[in-house]
Amino acid sequence: MTMHKIQISDNCYPGKLLQDCIESENKDIESVAQIAKDISIFSGRQLDQLIQENSNLLVFPQNINAFNDEIEELQICSYDNQSKCISTGNMMGFVGAGQTLMRISSRFDNNINDYFLHYMLQKVFCPHIVNLKHTSTQENIFDFLLYLFPYYLNQALSQGLYKEYKKFEYNDCKIKGNINIQKHLNQNIPFCGLIAYNTREYSYDNKITQLVRHTIEYIKRSFLGKNILQSKETDDNIRQIINSTPTYSIWDRHKVLISNSKRLNHPYFTKYCILQQLCIRILRHEEIKYGNDKDKVYGILFDGSWLWEEYLNTILKKCNFIHPRNKAILKNEKQPIYLFEDNTYDRYPDFYKNKEMIIDAKYKHLGGKIERNDIHQIISYMHVLSANTAALAYPNCKSRSAYTAIGKLNGLGGNIGLLNLQIPDNCKTYFDFVSNIEIQENLFVEAVLNSVQSTVK
Repeated sequence: MTMHKIQISDNCYPGKLLQDCIESENKDIESVAQIAKDISIFSGRQLDQLIQENSNLLVFPQNINAFNDEIEELQICSYDNQSKCISTGNMMGFVGAGQTLMRISSRFDNNINDYFLHYMLQKVFCPHIVNLKHTSTQENIFDFLLYLFPYYLNQALSQGLYKEYKKFEYNDCKIKGNINIQKHLNQNIPFCGLIAYNTREYSYDNKITQLVRHTIEYIKRSFLGKNILQSKETDDNIRQIINSTPTYSIWDRHKVLISNSKRLNHPYFTKYCILQQLCIRILRHEEIKYGNDKDKVYGILFDGSWLWEEYLNTILKKCNFIHPRNKAILKNEKQPIYLFEDNTYDRYPDFYKNKEMIIDAKYKHLGGKIERNDIHQIISYMHVLSANTAALAYPNCKSRSAYTAIGKLNGLGGNIGLLNLQIPDNCKTYFDFVSNIEIQENLFVEAVLNSVQSTVK
């Protein structure tokens, strides 16, 4: 079967001709028709519905529709049969159906390397690793999965080592369960002081910890494995998993995968649910890269607005900004603000410092003007938090990182502006990209601090 590959960047609208997105030189009518048929399986459809229907489609953040922010925009792409154009939103990564694999890169990357997407993933999920290299192949889905593993492993282990009831069989004199009559008659007649019995006990050596162990051993042999797993927290958690799985055998991988075919749903170990799905995808990554069902959608995708926000957090936390996590899984991780004194009507500004500044992260095109809803939102946050300044933080590749004032508000006052972070382009190597963007990050921090200091009453 011939695999058709197409490439397009995020936030591509009003759209790009399908024929111009095809990477191969073979662009005959039959191939274009097949590609159009394949992408129609997922184009224009709500993302949450696609996730429910396709187990091999992995989307981050996992609870992407937990809150009603821009849900109507949460589609992978749309395809117009009349104009033959594909348009995209904030989603980035890989997605495929039938004989077609689509790569949605960041609009700040060239068509080959995806430096910016890789950099954001590394900063968010592998913060302890400096200048981690990535493979130069275009189909680097496996790299994406590896970046996520240490983060979700540590998140899961923060809830403790997963345990579940398992059945054990004993034949001794310390009876503490149900007598196994058949086994007892077979082994202990004539009576020798032993009793055969069964019991259910909590065990740390179970299908989930075995799955994680198999994933760890698999990653260790990969191109990025040793670097990915090198942080102290990750290393300590790996030791816990290894010590809790004495029955591990590399030959049991298929059996372990089958035992994990049912999605985990545990009231306490909630963070193991995501880890389980990620481990399965890593061990079966070929099924994500090349789907085995022509009517199913497969791949790995990231919400660009969410990833941009989490990436900005790695920069702004150095300036002591608070980042309320409205998409956090656990309630005690969310840190909302409240509009009323009785702690009702919770809201989630992206970043804030009390009585100083509000920052709203925007990954999409701004077009040099703040939208009506955005400006109303940040003004309300300014009032509730008594902040002097509010700004929208966005990426661009045209001008160096800086704060640009938009104007001063009437009434209670306050300053509104734009914060741009310049994304380097035309970098020949990943090392060059990292060196250049770190300079821009420092300029961005400087712009934030200067804008706060200049508006303090």
